Amino acid sequence: MNSEFTIAVHSLVYLAYLPDGMASSEAIADNVGTHAARVRKVMSVLRKSGYVATREGAGGGYRLTAEPHAVTLGDIYRVMAQGSLMPSWCSGDPDSDCVVGSNMNEVMFKIFCTAEKQLENHFNAITIRDVLRQIRDCGC
Repeated sequence: MNSEFTIAVHSLVYLAYLPDGMASSEAIADNVGTHAARVRKVMSVLRKSGYVATREGAGGGYRLTAEPHAVTLGDIYRVMAQGSLMPSWCSGDPDSDCVVGSNMNEVMFKIFCTAEKQLENHFNAITIRDVLRQIRDCGC
Protein backbone atom coordinates (compact mmCIF):
# COMPACT_ATOMS: atom_id res chain seq x y z
CA MET A 1 0.00 0.00 0.00
CA ASN A 2 1.33 3.43 -0.76
CA SER A 3 0.88 6.65 1.17
CA GLU A 4 -0.66 8.45 -1.81
CA PHE A 5 -3.81 6.37 -1.28
CA THR A 6 -4.05 7.55 2.33
CA ILE A 7 -3.40 11.16 1.32
CA ALA A 8 -6.09 10.92 -1.37
CA VAL A 9 -8.71 9.49 0.97
CA HIS A 10 -7.85 12.01 3.71
CA SER A 11 -8.02 14.89 1.22
CA LEU A 12 -11.39 13.84 -0.19
CA VAL A 13 -12.86 13.32 3.28
CA TYR A 14 -11.55 16.73 4.35
CA LEU A 15 -13.11 18.40 1.30
CA ALA A 16 -16.39 16.58 1.99
CA TYR A 17 -16.26 17.88 5.56
CA LEU A 18 -15.83 21.52 4.58
CA PRO A 19 -19.06 23.49 4.07
CA ASP A 20 -18.08 24.72 0.60
CA GLY A 21 -16.10 21.58 -0.27
CA MET A 22 -13.06 23.66 -1.22
CA ALA A 23 -9.54 24.13 0.17
CA SER A 24 -6.07 25.16 -0.94
CA SER A 25 -3.26 22.62 -1.20
CA GLU A 26 -1.67 24.30 1.82
CA ALA A 27 -4.82 23.85 3.92
CA ILE A 28 -5.16 20.23 2.83
CA ALA A 29 -1.47 19.58 3.51
CA ASP A 30 -1.79 21.08 6.98
CA ASN A 31 -4.78 18.84 7.73
CA VAL A 32 -3.09 15.74 6.29
CA GLY A 33 0.25 16.48 7.92
CA THR A 34 2.41 16.46 4.81
CA HIS A 35 4.00 18.87 2.35
CA ALA A 36 1.76 20.87 -0.02
CA ALA A 37 3.75 19.71 -3.06
CA ARG A 38 2.91 16.11 -2.18
CA VAL A 39 -0.76 17.00 -1.85
CA ARG A 40 -0.71 18.75 -5.24
CA LYS A 41 0.73 15.60 -6.84
CA VAL A 42 -2.07 13.47 -5.37
CA MET A 43 -4.75 16.05 -6.17
CA SER A 44 -3.55 16.16 -9.78
CA VAL A 45 -4.37 12.46 -10.12
CA LEU A 46 -7.75 12.97 -8.42
CA ARG A 47 -8.49 15.91 -10.74
CA LYS A 48 -7.66 13.85 -13.85
CA SER A 49 -9.96 11.13 -12.51
CA GLY A 50 -12.85 13.58 -12.02
CA TYR A 51 -13.05 13.61 -8.22
CA VAL A 52 -11.92 17.22 -7.75
CA ALA A 53 -11.67 20.41 -9.77
CA THR A 54 -9.30 23.32 -9.37
CA ARG A 55 -9.91 27.03 -9.22
CA GLU A 56 -7.03 29.40 -9.82
CA GLY A 57 -6.28 32.68 -8.07
CA ALA A 58 -7.15 34.19 -4.71
CA GLY A 59 -9.65 32.02 -2.89
CA GLY A 60 -8.87 29.18 -5.24
CA GLY A 61 -7.93 25.63 -4.51
CA TYR A 62 -9.41 22.20 -4.88
CA ARG A 63 -13.14 21.59 -4.91
CA LEU A 64 -14.82 18.24 -4.45
CA THR A 65 -16.80 17.44 -7.61
CA ALA A 66 -17.89 13.91 -6.78
CA GLU A 67 -20.64 13.03 -4.33
CA PRO A 68 -19.10 11.58 -1.14
CA HIS A 69 -21.70 8.78 -1.08
CA ALA A 70 -20.78 7.75 -4.63
CA VAL A 71 -16.99 7.50 -4.27
CA THR A 72 -15.68 4.30 -2.74
CA LEU A 73 -12.26 3.65 -1.32
CA GLY A 74 -12.07 0.99 -4.04
CA ASP A 75 -12.39 3.75 -6.65
CA ILE A 76 -9.57 5.69 -5.03
CA TYR A 77 -7.43 2.57 -4.56
CA ARG A 78 -7.70 1.74 -8.26
CA VAL A 79 -6.64 5.28 -9.20
CA MET A 80 -3.88 5.76 -6.62
CA ALA A 81 -2.49 2.39 -5.56
CA GLN A 82 -3.67 -0.55 -7.62
CA GLY A 83 -0.91 -3.13 -7.79
CA SER A 84 0.91 -1.74 -4.78
CA LEU A 85 0.49 -4.90 -2.73
CA MET A 86 2.74 -6.75 -5.15
CA PRO A 87 6.36 -6.43 -3.99
CA SER A 88 8.80 -5.03 -6.52
CA TRP A 89 10.97 -8.11 -6.05
CA CYS A 90 9.98 -11.71 -5.49
CA SER A 91 12.26 -14.58 -4.59
CA GLY A 92 12.92 -17.49 -6.85
CA ASP A 93 14.50 -18.20 -10.20
CA PRO A 94 12.33 -19.64 -12.98
CA ASP A 95 15.44 -21.32 -14.43
CA SER A 96 16.25 -23.10 -11.17
CA ASP A 97 16.39 -26.89 -11.04
CA CYS A 98 14.57 -26.74 -7.69
CA VAL A 99 10.78 -26.96 -7.81
CA VAL A 100 10.51 -24.34 -5.03
CA GLY A 101 12.89 -21.85 -6.61
CA SER A 102 11.49 -22.24 -10.11
CA ASN A 103 7.84 -21.74 -9.09
CA MET A 104 7.91 -19.33 -6.14
CA ASN A 105 7.57 -16.15 -8.19
CA GLU A 106 4.49 -17.37 -10.08
CA VAL A 107 2.79 -18.73 -6.96
CA MET A 108 3.44 -15.56 -4.96
CA PHE A 109 2.13 -13.45 -7.85
CA LYS A 110 -1.17 -15.38 -7.73
CA ILE A 111 -1.33 -15.01 -3.94
CA PHE A 112 -0.82 -11.25 -4.10
CA CYS A 113 -3.37 -10.89 -6.91
CA THR A 114 -5.96 -12.72 -4.82
CA ALA A 115 -5.14 -10.58 -1.78
CA GLU A 116 -5.47 -7.40 -3.82
CA LYS A 117 -8.88 -8.45 -5.15
CA GLN A 118 -10.06 -9.10 -1.59
CA LEU A 119 -8.74 -5.70 -0.50
CA GLU A 120 -10.50 -3.98 -3.41
CA ASN A 121 -13.75 -5.77 -2.56
CA HIS A 122 -13.44 -4.56 1.03
CA PHE A 123 -12.70 -1.00 -0.11
CA ASN A 124 -15.63 -1.10 -2.58
CA ALA A 125 -18.00 -1.30 0.39
CA ILE A 126 -16.69 1.91 2.02
CA THR A 127 -17.50 5.38 0.68
CA ILE A 128 -15.93 8.74 1.42
CA ARG A 129 -19.15 9.58 3.26
CA ASP A 130 -18.76 6.43 5.39
CA VAL A 131 -15.25 7.51 6.41
CA LEU A 132 -16.50 11.00 7.29
CA ARG A 133 -19.31 9.48 9.39
CA GLN A 134 -16.83 7.29 11.25
CA ILE A 135 -14.69 10.33 11.98
CA ARG A 136 -17.68 12.26 13.28
CA ASP A 137 -18.79 9.27 15.36
CA CYS A 138 -15.40 8.73 17.00
CA GLY A 139 -15.79 11.89 19.07
CA CYS A 140 -12.28 13.07 18.29
